[in-house]
Amino acid sequence: MRAEKKIIVDELSRLVGASPFVLITDYTGMTVMQFAALRKKLRAAHAEYHVVKNTMLRLAAKTAGLGEFNGSLTGMTAVVLGNEKADISSAAKILKQFTKDTQKPKVKLGVMGKELLQAEDVSVVADLPSLDVLRAQFIGLLQTPATRIAVVLGAPASQLARVIQAHADKEGAAQPAAA
Repeated sequence: MRAEKKIIVDELSRLVGASPFVLITDYTGMTVMQFAALRKKLRAAHAEYHVVKNTMLRLAAKTAGLGEFNGSLTGMTAVVLGNEKADISSAAKILKQFTKDTQKPKVKLGVMGKELLQAEDVSVVADLPSLDVLRAQFIGLLQTPATRIAVVLGAPASQLARVIQAHADKEGAAQPAAA
């Protein structure tokens, strides 16, 4: 392998290895304007969109420990890579919406961690709530039992307070009538 190609493969391997996910797409038929618009949307989700040669991506994936991509590396290939703040759900949502609007690019497959995802799996991930929403739902689930315990423990005291208040109101109403 020539030195220039080795440098490119090493850099691509570093990017693929550092990314929490890799989404591989076929960008056939995309215009430069569409490509730029997709890159801008993905950048907002802390992800990057790169055109790569199939052989270089195959070598980079093998070097990064991701293995083979089951013959999916054919045609015009581009990859979505995320940084440490990136969330696969957000990137997949952007890709899915962009594909819905323009019919391009087509998702070939994805990798999350070391798990290989087919195009249908990437679509399912796109339908998931974002990581922040999932965290909020999880915290809500954790807080629910504590809230219910506090209500149950506080119920006898509040019932006693209502009985005393009702008795006081009854006594207060009875005293003016007796006078």
